[in-house]
Amino acid sequence: MKGMILAAGLGSRLGTLTDERPKPLIPVADIPVIRYAVALLAGAGITDLVINLFHLGDLIERELGDGRDAGVHIAYSREAPAILGTGGGMKQALARGLLTPDEPFVVVNGKIVFDLDLPAVLAQHERSGALATLVVRPDPDARRWGAINTHAGRVFGILDHRAPDATSSAGVDHMFTGVHVIEPALLARLPDGEACILRQGYIPALLAGVPLGAYVAPGYFHEHSTPARYLEGNLNILRGQVTLAHPPGPLTGVDPSAISNGADIVAPVRIGPGAQIAAGARIGPDAVIGKNARVGPVRVERAVIWPDAVVDRDAISTIVTPRTRVDVAD
Repeated sequence: MKGMILAAGLGSRLGTLTDERPKPLIPVADIPVIRYAVALLAGAGITDLVINLFHLGDLIERELGDGRDAGVHIAYSREAPAILGTGGGMKQALARGLLTPDEPFVVVNGKIVFDLDLPAVLAQHERSGALATLVVRPDPDARRWGAINTHAGRVFGILDHRAPDATSSAGVDHMFTGVHVIEPALLARLPDGEACILRQGYIPALLAGVPLGAYVAPGYFHEHSTPARYLEGNLNILRGQVTLAHPPGPLTGVDPSAISNGADIVAPVRIGPGAQIAAGARIGPDAVIGKNARVGPVRVERAVIWPDAVVDRDAISTIVTPRTRVDVAD
């Protein structure tokens, strides 16, 4: 079985942060967030991966290469001259022979951190006979995100659309996580070019009575699509609110190669390799200092400092990159 990581998005809600890095490369606990998806798939034994690229895609390819350092093999599907959307990106990868036409594949969004029992998802999909299985989660604001109505492992509603045999009282609304298992036959329902897998794939299939499965995942889930949510995701990890069966690397603590003589380090923190922190600095609580960042005698708290950034004034509730600072309201 193959896995596909969706990494072509523009990340416009992150503002200036994605002028420097594509969204899948924003660092979470000093690790590019796409590596969490790679580790999730590899941990389930899925090591043959496809990643679609568009915005700053060359940086993603430079970061991951052929995947060897993560124990996987990666093929890239570049989208040009226009982005193809979730469904269009999958259909292009299939047409190019990067996905296998007669077996299901797993799709993971490249911006999430998710504590998911992926083998259990695959087992349920195989038993169900569904054309796709959507991984969903409980969320009190499910309708705000675009509700997926489910009952007993089946999807009965997507957004405001209902399956032909759904009753008005059937099912519970959940949030779609961006992880799904798809039979390639479903992609034949999509138009050529740009297409949304939800609106142009799943909804027409649902209305036609095609069985769609739902797996309700109870574990930690976080997406990082705004500066506030990005900072929150980093702090959740530092504060021990995240348990991952397959983390992509150390998530907390001070790397042995970091230099912090004379600095006041207040846990929880993550200080990456080669970081240099001046005497008199106060780092933490709740601070991520990226690889090779340089921090002067300042205070850094509730903040994420990107790799190679320079911090010469206090950084509190903020994100500091090599080019800019983004303050996040408490």
